[in-house]
This record gives sequence, structure tokens and C-alpha cells, in this order.
Amino acid sequence: MQFDPNLIPTTLDLLHLTLAIVVAFLILLCIVLGLLWAKASTKRPEKAEPMIAAPVTPVLRVAPDDGALVFLSLLQQEARFIDFVEEDLSHHADADIGAAARVVHAGCQKIFRQHLELQPIRSEAEGSAIELPRGFDASSIRLSGQVVGEPPFKGVLVHPGWRAKSIRLPKLGERHDVMILAPAEVEL
Repeated sequence: MQFDPNLIPTTLDLLHLTLAIVVAFLILLCIVLGLLWAKASTKRPEKAEPMIAAPVTPVLRVAPDDGALVFLSLLQQEARFIDFVEEDLSHHADADIGAAARVVHAGCQKIFRQHLELQPIRSEAEGSAIELPRGFDASSIRLSGQVVGEPPFKGVLVHPGWRAKSIRLPKLGERHDVMILAPAEVEL
């Protein structure tokens, strides 16, 4: 196939000028859009600032599993706590459940005394009238009933709450598996 140079117009009329401008515009548009697309695909999108202030989401931290499992294992060793909780009590008499609960209670209390130092959050007696000032620690006091308005709040202490002052868990060997709460027992 041969190209005939005589087919190229020698004069520029209005139609050919318009076509040339449209082609140049389309080529320029393709180049600009290609550059924008390449830039957008390599750049990570930035978070847009919200127009309205969103509620602050609290940062949650993961509670360590090891300490809880070690403490549960201690309760099982001394009080058979897991056995008691997992037992189906529906076919036992109340007197039998009460007797078992005494043994579990005594064992749990022993473990608490050995490994935990507890203190009440509020020193007032249950049933006392108390007033909570503005700025009270909402993480240590749970309000119930009709909670309306702003502090100070007046109410009745239903429960003083508990705070762990200290915990003393046993040290674990390097190869100790905390997921085993109570090993299977085999008598020979």
C-alpha cells in the first residue's frame, strides 16, 4: 500500500482547522486524564476531615489472657470452681447444692486471700445516702435508675464496689501451658 502525499490538503479550510483543534484537545485530555489516573493509583487516599465532629470512639486495649487463666486454674485447683460451674445442678437437691457451694466458697475465698488484695471503692455502708460531685470517676461508679441532668447526683449506695489493690500470681515455667486449666487425672 502506497501513501499518496497529494491527498494531504494544501490549504487549511475551516472544517480541517476545527478537526485539528478537536483532535489536539482530545489528545491533551487523554494525556491529562492518564497522568491523573496514574497519580491516583499510586497515592493512598487521605482521610477526609469530617464536616461534623463525630463522637470519639474509645481506644480499646486487649486484656491479657494469661493472668485470668492462671487465676481460673488456681480456683479450680483449690475450689473445683470450673467443675461446680459446669455441673448440671437441675437434678440435685437444694441441700446438696448448698453443701457443694460451701466447699467451693471456702476454696475460692482461700485463693482470693492468697493472691488478691481487694478494697471497696466506696467506704459508706450499703443503703447510705451519698452525693456524687461533678467530675466523679464514672469508671468506678455505675449509675442506675433515672439518670437525668448533670452532677451532682444524690442517690443510695446499692453496692460499694470492689477494686483490686494488688494481685500476686505464681510465676510460670517457660513451657507452662496456661490454656490447660486443670489437667486430666488418671489414677493407677
